[in-house]
Amino acid sequence: MNEPRTATVIAVNPSEPAEIANKSVTKAVRLLRELASRPRTGATVSTLAKAVGISRPTAFRLLHSLERTGLVDRIDNNYILGSEMSRLGRHADPYAGLAARARPLLQELADTFDETVTLSVPNAKDELDLIAEAAGSHVVGTTSRMSPHMIGKQYPLHASSSGKVLLAEWPIKKVLGRLPERLEAYTAHTVTDRAALLAELDRIRENGFALIDNELEEELISLSRPVRDSSGNLVAIVSLNGPRYRFGPDRIPEGLQQMQRLVERLADVFWRDSE
Repeated sequence: MNEPRTATVIAVNPSEPAEIANKSVTKAVRLLRELASRPRTGATVSTLAKAVGISRPTAFRLLHSLERTGLVDRIDNNYILGSEMSRLGRHADPYAGLAARARPLLQELADTFDETVTLSVPNAKDELDLIAEAAGSHVVGTTSRMSPHMIGKQYPLHASSSGKVLLAEWPIKKVLGRLPERLEAYTAHTVTDRAALLAELDRIRENGFALIDNELEEELISLSRPVRDSSGNLVAIVSLNGPRYRFGPDRIPEGLQQMQRLVERLADVFWRDSE
């Protein structure tokens, strides 16, 4: 008769969690991001190592491995993103993972104010794609343009708070080239004079947020704050939207404060690199 088998139990101390993140992978991703910021010129090992804060030998080993897999290419002493990176990118949904990670955080803010919270990202057409949303219980059944299930919708840049945040990122020459002197009116309160809009964009840059009040639709107040990566680049915009009779001007300071906390949490979730 066979002896019964005894299971081997490995004790794990819950107070000492194993490190899950692979630091080499994290460093390699930082190198790829740095190369993405230099699509035409590329960079040498020394330049890349300094930019991402790792030693030159470590950078060389990682770049050598990335080169062998086709994720980077080397031209003389310069590294650039490789063809395999391009091939993989064509099969990736650029927003799926971002939206999934953001949605629970957006929902917390939506529940706090019982209003609608959205996340938009800039696209290659100099527009914004609304990729994630969350709504409080008050919003169910509303006919507002800012009601739930608006994923993929586009809003006029000059008449939406998120659009104004995007415009505030652009050089003045670009704004002048894209917007006519007289802008389309959506309500009696829409800013239609380009010069007045330019002055408002200056205030947005200084204050770090945008506000619309009755500009996109009557009785709608909307606040937006930018979400930036570690280099200060705009990567997303968070907006909090509600009707004036519930989310009035008196709630704006609290809304901005809570939104800033959300922005910091989103940046931490999306772009913090492990050391």
